[in-house]
Amino acid sequence: MSVVPVTSADLDAAEVSWFAALCSDDYQFLGVPDGALRSSWAHCSSIVQEAEAQGFRNILCPSSYQVGQDTLSFVAGCAPITNKINMLAAVRCGEMQPIMLARTLATLDHMLEGRLTVNIISSDFPGETADSGFRYQRSREVVEILKQAWTQDEINHKGQVYEFQGLTTDPARPYQSGGPLLYFGGYSPAALELCGQHCDVYLMWPEPKDQLAARMKAVNAVAERHGRTLDYGLRVHVIVRDTETEAREYADYIASKLDDEYGQLIRERALDSGSLGVSHQARARELADKYGYVEPNLWTGVGRARSGCGAALVGSTDQVLTKLEDYKKMGMRAFVLSGYPHLDEARHFGQRVLPQLKTCSLPEAYGRAPTSTPATPLGIGERR
Repeated sequence: MSVVPVTSADLDAAEVSWFAALCSDDYQFLGVPDGALRSSWAHCSSIVQEAEAQGFRNILCPSSYQVGQDTLSFVAGCAPITNKINMLAAVRCGEMQPIMLARTLATLDHMLEGRLTVNIISSDFPGETADSGFRYQRSREVVEILKQAWTQDEINHKGQVYEFQGLTTDPARPYQSGGPLLYFGGYSPAALELCGQHCDVYLMWPEPKDQLAARMKAVNAVAERHGRTLDYGLRVHVIVRDTETEAREYADYIASKLDDEYGQLIRERALDSGSLGVSHQARARELADKYGYVEPNLWTGVGRARSGCGAALVGSTDQVLTKLEDYKKMGMRAFVLSGYPHLDEARHFGQRVLPQLKTCSLPEAYGRAPTSTPATPLGIGERR
């Protein structure tokens, strides 16, 4: 039985996504820079194309102020070199004026013919240390303005951060009816409120299952209060091999040259390094056994060399498949996966596990499948 209700059709299928390492996060050995794997258009676009060839349904294109490439420019560049895979573009709310952002995302949605999804991020800007409540208020207003721009003839918004009156939305209508799906992750009460009221997919980082279940129930309660239902997803790394022994040996191998002091510097360079979510990833590492496993087949060693998502599913094909099926039984419908190096691990997962999973595209499940012409916009909050 699901932990919480899920909203979309085809409930035995899941959206299985990969990760484009835009933010200098690709290694043969964790925490050891490798020029051949550096964040470049050539390398990262090859990850996108490999993920599409393997059958992944979406790919997360992350965002960082300090390292890597511009997310929206990268997504635009991927439009003509892909034809099936969706692009999950990470957007840091407030980085771009929201009406300009609405137009940019609508343009990308047309370039991709409806294959755009958006990961909403609340974060400080370089040189800024804002109160959490203010950051989420800023994000809330950005999302509300995006929805007006995508579904109404005029934008009329008066908030704490932004105020616009009587602004025409033409030509900010996206290709997809109602606009791209909004994916969101956050742990604070303000984050849950924003997600439950306005977003479509609640993404979590890996933790023990009882903690994941508690997060799902908490955000579901908010969504119910607003008369909505959500889909739920997990952002997690993966190491899959023919046997558990091989997978665990490879986990030890990629961590074998990691200097803990340098790993700490990598973690702390991220602007979200002090966030509640990151602290929970650190807590999982503290609770892990001497080999780094906080529960069977969930290895926290990745978090020694990166901020954010800090654990990996490690095991045989059957073990990793079983873990994913267990998460699906909890109510999860979206998995954003990655591994090191990203090209190689995409092939391992694509060849071993993906053929045994029934997959779907969440925009299609929401009735936002691409059409030959732009669809009639829905009202704010309306669902198909």
